[in-house]
Amino acid sequence: MPERRALDALKRTINERKKAFDAGSFFCVLGARAPTTLCASCWDQQTRLAVADPIYFRYAFIGPAVEPMLKILIIALMLSVSLISCAHQSVDLMPGTLSEKTRAVVGDGGVSEFYTHRGTLPQNVGLLLNQEPLSPHQSVPGAAVSMRLLYTSTDGIKESAPIVVSGALFLPPGQAPDGGWPLLLWSHGTVGIADHCAPTWTGYVPFHQTHLAHWLEQGFAIVASDYQGLGTRGIHPYMATQPEAYSNLDIIRAVQGSDFPVSKKVVLAGQSQGAGAAIATAGYWPAYAPELDIRGVVATGVPYFSPEAVRALRHARPRDAVDPKLGYNFLVLSLLEYVDPAFDAAQHLKPNALPLAREVASECNRDIRKKISQLGLTYNDVFETSREMSIEAAYAYMGFPTLTLATPLFIGTGLADVDTPPRMQFQLMKAACSAGTHVSAHTYRSFDHLSVLNHSLKDSVPFAKNAFDGNALPGNCTALPF
Repeated sequence: MPERRALDALKRTINERKKAFDAGSFFCVLGARAPTTLCASCWDQQTRLAVADPIYFRYAFIGPAVEPMLKILIIALMLSVSLISCAHQSVDLMPGTLSEKTRAVVGDGGVSEFYTHRGTLPQNVGLLLNQEPLSPHQSVPGAAVSMRLLYTSTDGIKESAPIVVSGALFLPPGQAPDGGWPLLLWSHGTVGIADHCAPTWTGYVPFHQTHLAHWLEQGFAIVASDYQGLGTRGIHPYMATQPEAYSNLDIIRAVQGSDFPVSKKVVLAGQSQGAGAAIATAGYWPAYAPELDIRGVVATGVPYFSPEAVRALRHARPRDAVDPKLGYNFLVLSLLEYVDPAFDAAQHLKPNALPLAREVASECNRDIRKKISQLGLTYNDVFETSREMSIEAAYAYMGFPTLTLATPLFIGTGLADVDTPPRMQFQLMKAACSAGTHVSAHTYRSFDHLSVLNHSLKDSVPFAKNAFDGNALPGNCTALPF
């Protein structure tokens, strides 16, 4: 029966998200309003997430000894009550009726109520709406202050304002110097598009914690956006640089415009997806937030989608080998479905791959990568090769507004990187140098996409400190290291 299958899916979804809720006795308290996605379609994947969303319901789970059937019965009761509520409910939390395709890439739910702003939303962007302490596992080692933030920004796809975005602030211990702690804007790498994948909710992965802890030790305060649609309502437009840049620039505004003891000067840093976000932030800065004082950019493992760079990417990823990085492609497809109503990922994937591709709406990137490995999937197993080129339409959203940056740029490249191959990053170095940007390019033999982040600190931290202080920086555009 469809109902039983739906309940089974609900059970799996909730079990997978137990970590998002408190352990104890199982109970449910209906919120003041039923989720509109539930009213629109009670059996789709996003409905299942909405039912498990603590914005509307609060759960604590009984112990593992309880019979699974009891859990299913309780969920069924919740669903029935919610449907009744829908029948008497006219308030739209997500205006409009979403198509099945669009619902598949929203990724809303699974986070606390903090991520939803209640009441009238102010029209000005870069405004701090709310703050609360982060839990220890969501914090960074060595931080004296760890705060989750909610602030206003601009939708970087629709060019409409305001929207709500989440992020974090970490302050080092001790007394802030005159003028406030030097400020570092951190841009995180790929985590997925589902709300519960937001770093302020899941916590930062260990090597990111190590990285950020080092900056704290160096006396930097750290501000970090989750990016548009991660944690907060709406689709996260994966790798789209304009939304990332707006989210970054507005969290800087929000922190500097509040009572936090941070400097008005800021250095940008990011890795992988975040490296592209950091460069894009510097590119959009003069037009979008000219009042900010950005002193430099640090980027490691940065993606760059020129024709030559794309050829390098294809060369680095064999079509007939099991490749967990296929998860990136699924995320890119979610972007295309968001920005182009006529685009349908189902037409570009083989039928057996579509269910996994749809899971990016509810699973984080690390989990998708694991499933790809477990299933032994290759590029040829997943994509309809006759339509593979169409994915490149996303590159228009993943590029930079300019590579003529008004601030110096550090690029760190691991020569063993297969996620963003060295040839891809070399093309970026050449393009930025040709555009007149002051580039400090570094390569690191035997280091890959992840390990280069912390190995490059010996070079990136001095670069950032000198950039922050306005000191002359050595560039190597005339002698690039490749």
